[in-house]
Amino acid sequence: MSGAPKQGRRWLWLEYAMGAGVLLLIGRAMAVLYFEGYLPQPFFYEPADTFMDWFNTAYWARDTGTYDSWLTIYPPLSFVVLRFLGKSSCYAGAEGQVVRDCDWIGLIAIHAIFVLNIVLVALTYKKIDRRTAIPRAIALSSGMPMLFALERGNILLLCFTATLLGFGPLIRSARIRWIFAGIAVNFKIYLIAAIVAQLLRRRWLWCEGALIATVTVYLLSFGILGVGTPYEIIRNITEFSSGFIAAQVLDVWYSVTYGPLISLLQGVSFPVTSVIGSRTAEIGLTVLPAWVHIGQASILIAAAATWLRPEVVPAYRTAFFGTALALMTSEAGGYTQTMIMLFVFMEPWRGVGRPLAIMICYILCLPADIIIGYIPPLVRDSYLAGRQVEVHLGVALGMFLRPGLLILVSISLSAVTIHDVWRDIRLQGWRNRWRYRRDLPLLPGVLRPERPYPERSTQS
Repeated sequence: MSGAPKQGRRWLWLEYAMGAGVLLLIGRAMAVLYFEGYLPQPFFYEPADTFMDWFNTAYWARDTGTYDSWLTIYPPLSFVVLRFLGKSSCYAGAEGQVVRDCDWIGLIAIHAIFVLNIVLVALTYKKIDRRTAIPRAIALSSGMPMLFALERGNILLLCFTATLLGFGPLIRSARIRWIFAGIAVNFKIYLIAAIVAQLLRRRWLWCEGALIATVTVYLLSFGILGVGTPYEIIRNITEFSSGFIAAQVLDVWYSVTYGPLISLLQGVSFPVTSVIGSRTAEIGLTVLPAWVHIGQASILIAAAATWLRPEVVPAYRTAFFGTALALMTSEAGGYTQTMIMLFVFMEPWRGVGRPLAIMICYILCLPADIIIGYIPPLVRDSYLAGRQVEVHLGVALGMFLRPGLLILVSISLSAVTIHDVWRDIRLQGWRNRWRYRRDLPLLPGVLRPERPYPERSTQS
């Protein structure tokens, strides 16, 4: 960007205030860790399980039952990478938390990737807009979703690196970006939606290249690992989706969707109606699915609008639509919010819908929660403290608001897209779209445009 609009400059202090708030709350979390021995809510409720997403996956990377016994939904790439980012001798005859104490290479890799992401995020937002780069980089790279991924040691840390390089502005070569986009999909399958969504802007070649890279990376990693056929992955995804229930109250701890909460209100595994009353449960079962459907519908309408006027919708927003729709429809951990925020923080501060979406993302990056009801303290082993600690947990407001706020982000940017497209149609007329579309291929590779596709931006 050449410079922020006057409206954005006027409210720039608010973004810096939110970035400072993220840092202050990080300091608070570190103080709680130092004095109490565990990270406060909404960090993971089991302090002995820190980094175990990484080491559990690394263990199964060296076991032949990855898809038959563990029933993983990860493609083979995750397991191939973790074979190299670890000390294999630690996994011979050992499993569980024992391997974490032995595999120092894995511990270094987790933190090295986290630091690398901080640098890449800062460079990315500096390239987009220098004025807002600092607070947005702080919020995204060090906010609650990314810290949660770090605490869990989740493979999303690596996936985020690939997504940033594949969809961000740091790399100029389209072919290299295709490779990184393909790597990202092979870490987290739902990111295929971010690639396919580029078809809304007639980016046929880009989509083809990214999909070919995705298949190529899969075949190479499958050849190295030896397991993980498409049938096995699809079977495990189907079983995971159809068999998901809220097995315990803590399944709603840090989620990006209302799936666990809806399952909990249905009383599948916990008689929640006896606690909150049947009337409250009925209201929740009506309102929450309706809010989800409104969010999904808004994205679909915005996608249709993008198809009508692809030149007024930026590529990063189409990637946002695909990712947000995929996450809104599935069940994923709270760290996946980083994939949505990555694209939201690329938006300029202009109008009403964009600032609303940006501020919501800042709020979701705050590493804290509001406890509305405590449960009796629990005595747990803490890995970070190296001793037993007394953990104070409770029912938090974020459990109920966080998924709804993410849906509001989607609705806000969908409204911006629909407004911009409608404004362009009013200014340019319906016939104008045919003038701009006549040189575009109807199918990939059928016809090469004789002139560059014009980019026009509308200001709301």
